Amino acid sequence: MNSPDWSHRSFTAPFTATGRSALVPAPPWHYAGWLLNVAFRFDADAGVPLVPPAAGRPVGTGCVHFADWQACTNGHELLDPVLAQYRETIVVLEIERPGGDRGMYCPAIWVDQDISLLRGMLQGWPKKMGSTWLTRSLPLEHPAAAPLRAGTRLGASLAVKDRRVFDAQAELTGRPGRPLGFLAHPTLGAVGWPDLRQPDRLPDILLVKPDIAGRVGGDWHEASASLQHTLHPGEDIGLLGPLVAEDASAGWLGLTVTGARDA
Repeated sequence: MNSPDWSHRSFTAPFTATGRSALVPAPPWHYAGWLLNVAFRFDADAGVPLVPPAAGRPVGTGCVHFADWQACTNGHELLDPVLAQYRETIVVLEIERPGGDRGMYCPAIWVDQDISLLRGMLQGWPKKMGSTWLTRSLPLEHPAAAPLRAGTRLGASLAVKDRRVFDAQAELTGRPGRPLGFLAHPTLGAVGWPDLRQPDRLPDILLVKPDIAGRVGGDWHEASASLQHTLHPGEDIGLLGPLVAEDASAGWLGLTVTGARDA
């Protein structure tokens, strides 16, 4: 039974006449954050099961982003930070698109906030719950501040269902860094929702990419890094096999997602 005559005001569930309790309001969604990015290489063939053929084919390079975000819509979340702040770990793989262009595809991402989880799924970023920790750099010359200068050491980790998945350590070189991963190339995601009225039918997959506006920051600081990946019994990212860190950077970024489009 449909209810087309009900004037609810919810962008996502729960659907109510006020829309106040909807988990996620409509875009624009504004994000600002601190990121540690570790680029890696892997056996390109090992990534094929993680990427829809319509998106493209893995080329053997990717990136893990450890991120500490603050996000808002009209700004009211900044007055109640439990609605705004979260940490996440993002894995993207570089792909060659069917037309020959390069891009990124996100096969895995873990977050610690339900609001962010649903926002990601709407964009085709397959978010699951996980625990991310990373060293913050603060604008102070102090031993605990991890200032952005040569020799400063940073660390990051991800645990999923009480099991460690990623550990990274980095040391800043003092030189400018490069944008890596989704910071360097347009990134695709896959949207697909099952219909419990047809539980034997798998969802159709739609490839989308977010519409990005208002991008600021991105003055990346180069680092050397190590990356350790531990196999997890419930995560297919282990299909990639050994990951070899090749480059790293750290810095701040702000951007706004206004919607999404077909990829």
